[in-house]
Amino acid sequence: MRTSDLAAGNVSEVCRVKVDAGKDVGPLEMWRHGYGLGGINSKPLTERVSSGMAKLRPKLVRVFIQEFFGIYPERGVFDWSRLDPFMEAMGKTGAKILAAIVIKPRVLFPAIDQKIWRPSDVGEWQRVIGAMVKRYSVDKKLVTHWCVGNEVDIGENGGTPFLIETAEDYAEFYKMTIKPILEVFPEAKVGGPAVANAGGDLLEGFVKICKRDGAPVDFVCWHLYVDDVEQHRGQILRHRKILDSLGGKRPEMMVTEWNKGFDALSVEELAFEPRRAAHAGTILLAMMEAGLDWSFYYHFLDQVAYWEDFSKFFAKPEVMYHHWNEVPHRFGLFGVGGEVRPQYFLYWMLLRLGERRVLAESDCSDLRVIAGNSGGGWGAVIINFGKGRSEDRAAKVRLEGVGNGRRELAVYRIDHARRWDVQTLEMNPVERREVDVHDAFECEIWCEADSVTLVELRG
Repeated sequence: MRTSDLAAGNVSEVCRVKVDAGKDVGPLEMWRHGYGLGGINSKPLTERVSSGMAKLRPKLVRVFIQEFFGIYPERGVFDWSRLDPFMEAMGKTGAKILAAIVIKPRVLFPAIDQKIWRPSDVGEWQRVIGAMVKRYSVDKKLVTHWCVGNEVDIGENGGTPFLIETAEDYAEFYKMTIKPILEVFPEAKVGGPAVANAGGDLLEGFVKICKRDGAPVDFVCWHLYVDDVEQHRGQILRHRKILDSLGGKRPEMMVTEWNKGFDALSVEELAFEPRRAAHAGTILLAMMEAGLDWSFYYHFLDQVAYWEDFSKFFAKPEVMYHHWNEVPHRFGLFGVGGEVRPQYFLYWMLLRLGERRVLAESDCSDLRVIAGNSGGGWGAVIINFGKGRSEDRAAKVRLEGVGNGRRELAVYRIDHARRWDVQTLEMNPVERREVDVHDAFECEIWCEADSVTLVELRG
């Protein structure tokens, strides 16, 4: 259906969206859904990206502390010259940091072999970890959460120099690593294993061993890159069931990397497809509905992987070279050059809904809606996303319980028109007008296929 069909009255179906502002259904807590970066190179964020991310007001961001930072080049010698600016730029977003530990100093791991996870000197490994925690959790007060490892179940293929294939081995590595973390910074939240295979059994086995041995696990985490929205929802429900069955206090559940599946081809034009924002929004709503504690969209900036960096500690540096040079996945909220992508404005919209969620429903299955009370008004984000393909839709949006008086109606839409200011990182409205409201208000809007629309009533 095209807008010309609307003008001619050729509308076979109009979706109805209802928002009841008088029915509070609990906190919205969009701050639980943050962003991740890292594992690719050591460059700190540019001012444009750090200030742009600060506009989204994240509470927690996730980073890798990778071996290319070179923090322990020689025995007894620390070098913070590359990691300091990286971490400090991350702090400019206003968020605290969840840091994944994936360093592998050559002095403690002389052979380049992903299967070697035990350092040659455990005590020295713990002193290195302790020094890092002191610097970034105690002295600089940036890191509140420490994750041991990243995608240890697939090693170099997951951008990590460690391949730890059994829960027993990972639990041992975890326990030796969290010991100095908690000695230096007892308030730290610790967890793992950030597995690539969310459907595997390493995570469950790890938690069981830690419960048996009395080792603290504040959070468990996994990654998922699939198109199927139900898989994202299903893994949360699966892990909740597993964790609840083990008894005691349940660790928080985190998806520390998530996105759609990898594309068959990687071309720049795909990065600006509005369907990516609609897809991400649909996954995000599914994760919220399943009761996930934290998520981290990966990632907020596309980066370049340098062969020289990875050849120092990867047996196969071509893995990272290929994925982030020849077929970059273009998942970033910002591109390599700082160009803003549609997904950034998905979070921009969701943030404007405020802290309280209100009842919202749609009578079309492909039109998903979430609404909130921001204190100064009400808003609803409407996502038009079909599993196979999406169809253009017209929608009648009815807002109830919004009181009486003059208001401002504003409608914003993520679509092919790129309706945003690339400098200010603000969206331009499709429609903005004064309206007179008498307890309830109804408006008609256009929801293009694969679009995300924000309808606001303020004043």
